[in-house]
Amino acid sequence: MKLAIKLLMTRIKAGFLLIFLAGLLAMDTASAERLKDMATVAGVRSNQLVGYGIVVGLDGSGDQTTQTPFTVQSMINMLSAMGVNLPPGLSLQLKNVAAVMVTASLPPFARAGQTIDLTVSSIGNAKSLKGGTLILTPMKGADGQVYAMAQGNVVVVGAGASGAGSKTTVNQLSVGRIAAGATVEREVPMLLGQGEFVFFDLNTADFGTARLMVEAINRVTPGAATAVDGRQIRVRAPMNTDERVSFIGRLENIEVNPAKAAAKVIVNSRTGSIVMNQSVQLENCAVAHGNLTVSVNTDNAISQPGALSGGKTAGVANAQIEIKQEGGALMNIKSGANLSEIVKALNALGANPQDLIAILQAMKSAGALRAELEII
Repeated sequence: MKLAIKLLMTRIKAGFLLIFLAGLLAMDTASAERLKDMATVAGVRSNQLVGYGIVVGLDGSGDQTTQTPFTVQSMINMLSAMGVNLPPGLSLQLKNVAAVMVTASLPPFARAGQTIDLTVSSIGNAKSLKGGTLILTPMKGADGQVYAMAQGNVVVVGAGASGAGSKTTVNQLSVGRIAAGATVEREVPMLLGQGEFVFFDLNTADFGTARLMVEAINRVTPGAATAVDGRQIRVRAPMNTDERVSFIGRLENIEVNPAKAAAKVIVNSRTGSIVMNQSVQLENCAVAHGNLTVSVNTDNAISQPGALSGGKTAGVANAQIEIKQEGGALMNIKSGANLSEIVKALNALGANPQDLIAILQAMKSAGALRAELEII
């Protein structure tokens, strides 16, 4: 009986050990990232395209042609190209036309005949692009060459109304999208690497992550990867194009545990937002925090002169200024080893985000904030 109980306890302990190890493995797997999420293949990139076009068919919400002469000139040029010659000096009063800039991103390896999405943005004083149609527009790259032709119906997600001096708008009406609105006409050649090597560029430069990535790649293909620096990894790849594509596809699915990020606190001085990562630490320090409030009130009164004094009735403004300062108690903040303790310590001050910005700057100057403070 005792032997059976002992065997049962041993099995239970072994079961708990397996569960514990499985939990550790799950945690390790959850923290790993695929190589394709951490780096990109050097040379494989998108290219920006831009074009100038005209949107027609608007419901009276187009450009005011007296203030946007380029819209009128564009219409005259377009009509002339179609064989419509207007009398010289004719003043066009267009309400359903708007001049726009068309932007798009040409993805890597895009082939002729494929379609890409467009963003259409008004450059005049059109009230709305809703319901408009973009006329055939050439899309050019940085080299001035035409890489795509755009045309289609502009979709604007929003609404607006005005009347009696009041106006209300939901979302942006001067910007719209055209799904699959451009057809690729010219291809951009791209090379997968140089010679026998393929290069991977890390999204964030980090020597520790570069080392871990090299080790992970070499476990799959021994001796193939070397680190050029903290940003780039060089990998020996097959020379055959088909084999190289398959090789890169296998590498992109390798899971890598990135190195612990550098301690950083991001502060947005315009919105008061503060974001810090898990590596931030605080040393023991004392902080005094207090608020200064200045209140200015104006009491308007009427000064009425006597019946026979000959004076005039006049308005008098009586200003009352009051200054209040809350007590700034000196609080001791203990060193925090993790993010939750740091947040708890800062919240104990009772400061708003704008005050915390000044406190964090003072902590950094005093050497109590063990992190890089970046203000955007």
